[in-house]
Amino acid sequence: MPKKVDHEARRREISEALWRIASTRGLEGASLRDVAAEAGMSLGRLQHYFRTKDEMLLFALRYIESLAQQRIRESIEALGREPTPRDIVRACLVGMLPLDEQSRTGFLVGVAHFHRAVHDPALRTGAQEGIPALRGLFADQLRKAMEQGEVRAERDADDEAMVLICLADGLSTYILLDVHTPEKAVQLLDMHLSQLFDGAGAR
Repeated sequence: MPKKVDHEARRREISEALWRIASTRGLEGASLRDVAAEAGMSLGRLQHYFRTKDEMLLFALRYIESLAQQRIRESIEALGREPTPRDIVRACLVGMLPLDEQSRTGFLVGVAHFHRAVHDPALRTGAQEGIPALRGLFADQLRKAMEQGEVRAERDADDEAMVLICLADGLSTYILLDVHTPEKAVQLLDMHLSQLFDGAGAR
């Protein structure tokens, strides 16, 4: 068991080295050798943990996603009350935006993985797998909100869930390009949520 823990710790250290490269100069031209140098180890040692760049990217992406999920849980717990469907949806969406250094780096790692997945059918299949689960999470919360009269019943929960995912992706891109500040992006997100959670009796 100790050996396994140490193995995972080394993989996380390599992932953190990859994040540093992502946040400073991008991953487009970064090689396994570059990441090994950033992590302070030989290429051969790095390849003991990751055989390919795609394998390393995927682990780094899942690791940083787990940290994002932890932040989302903590933000919901910080409410100090039973969260409403809107609370849960908003916390998830805000957690998807690159609002600080860690979440910005996570988004950049995701972009690097996305770029490779576009040209690799196997990677593309893997990248697609998380979307239905996220859409399902949002759609379930929207259905609860419909039952509670917070969202109009005639809305399609699955379609609205996909719109939310697309909104977060678009706002994230514009934050990185300095089209919007993080604060403006959150404001636009809240504006859309106000229109969505407008109540069953709204026009």
